[in-house]
Amino acid sequence: MTLLAHYVTAAGGADGTIISNLRYFSITRAHMEKQINQLKVLVRELLTSTAAGLSHQLKFIDDIQRLGVSYHFETELAEALENIHSRLHDGDLDLYNDTLRFRLLRQHGYNIQGDIFKKFKDANGNFKESLIADVPGMLSLYEATHLRVHGEEILEEALVFTTNHLELAISQVSCPLKAQISEALERPMWRSLERLSARNYIPIYQATTSHNEALLKLAKLDFNLVQALYKEELSEVSRWWKELDFERKMPFARHRIVECFFWMMGMYYEPKYSVGRKIGTKLCAMATMLDDIFDSYGTFEELKIFRQVIERWDVNCCMDDLPRYMKVYYHSLCDVMNEIEEELEKLGMPDRIHYAKQVLKDQARDYLVEAEWLHEGCTLSMEEYLPVRVQSVGVCMTVVFSLLGMNDNITKETFEWVLKYPKIVMASSFIFRFMDDIGGSKHEKQKGDVDSSIDCYMKQYGVSKEEAIEVLDKQIVDSWKEINEDLLRPTAVPMYVLLRVMNFSRDVDLVYKGEDGFTHVGKVVKHAVAALFGDPLPLE
Repeated sequence: MTLLAHYVTAAGGADGTIISNLRYFSITRAHMEKQINQLKVLVRELLTSTAAGLSHQLKFIDDIQRLGVSYHFETELAEALENIHSRLHDGDLDLYNDTLRFRLLRQHGYNIQGDIFKKFKDANGNFKESLIADVPGMLSLYEATHLRVHGEEILEEALVFTTNHLELAISQVSCPLKAQISEALERPMWRSLERLSARNYIPIYQATTSHNEALLKLAKLDFNLVQALYKEELSEVSRWWKELDFERKMPFARHRIVECFFWMMGMYYEPKYSVGRKIGTKLCAMATMLDDIFDSYGTFEELKIFRQVIERWDVNCCMDDLPRYMKVYYHSLCDVMNEIEEELEKLGMPDRIHYAKQVLKDQARDYLVEAEWLHEGCTLSMEEYLPVRVQSVGVCMTVVFSLLGMNDNITKETFEWVLKYPKIVMASSFIFRFMDDIGGSKHEKQKGDVDSSIDCYMKQYGVSKEEAIEVLDKQIVDSWKEINEDLLRPTAVPMYVLLRVMNFSRDVDLVYKGEDGFTHVGKVVKHAVAALFGDPLPLE
């Protein structure tokens, strides 16, 4: 059973659409929106007040972000953090608050130095033993270490120090702190999907005796309201996919419409990006089919012709020489592109479709190179392998897809910047390539699989699989540091563009950590889909 079928069955959708809770949503939407607007006033007043002191303000900002409602207060949060940054050396904060301030400012691009943590070391240069008893402070420091960049040795040391002691502390503390430590050790906050993280944090926050009732209720109402919007969007793209009838026409391919929607939701969860999510989902689903045609089904001679057809983007070019399923796919792809172009034209952004076509042409080019490697039985060095395989993994393509429907100021220069594979895009591509190869190494090779980076490294350097994976894991860690570097001010492009790449990397960390959760959909992805698109949160 596909994830779509599984989810539809669970939701009670008899016609292939996601209809669970939509009736509830239609009845209560206006009431929920009214309540949300009233609660936003209360939370905004608390956010902008400094009467309770810096420690309280830092915690309140962190809770707003972790509960998934920060998009309602972007201006107020920016002003509050700017004020906190301007007074960076005021006061003497404890471990928890000093590390929290560091993390909040780094998350928003402030390039503050990790040297501020030297005060937590003893005369021998080690972290003070007295810190171990401060478990919330240790957890805060642990979370801060994941925003480190190259050369920050003190944060490298802090990561080892906090990880070791948190693993020991988890059996000695009670909830909700125990739940926070467990989640953080599995996946630090900085690498977690924002909406899924909010879903997990809401019950933890509720169990905290110091929680704010207005903020808690706002978070619950907002989650349910936005969740219902996701269900409407997923219902729409699911109907669209069903009408294309690809599961019958191309049964050999992966049919992953729910996973593609989940991926785009991870890249931007805010309601204002509804159009972007739907456009991105459709294009990601079509790109997945393209990948499977090159990887799993087409002969090399057919693929050479097919690549020419895509490169020329002309339904009258070379079509007679293609097998029927390729013709069906290509006609559908052109139709989808035309529909999206019409939608973008209505929004005053028709020129953006050019970049969607360009990245698909680039993908087809790289896929054909891989098909040629397989056809000729090539044994590749890492230097030959990486330039193609790091690009073909599709980060640049998916980021471009995500930008198409954004109603922000996305310029021609921004698209050109993405297409040049800047450091943050390349770093995300390395993360995806290596995590995909490591996660997929548990499964036997299928038809169309070229050697993985693990295979290439083992053959080139004569090492074991475990040693190769260790090297790739280090590259993944270094790539996260490079992403963090590109998020520091001044940035090459607006932060809302960079965050699309950051969020793509968060998608990868969830779906591919320890397994290829896209090709072989496992419990992690199913659990996440159920958490985000299943039942609404109880409001009491």
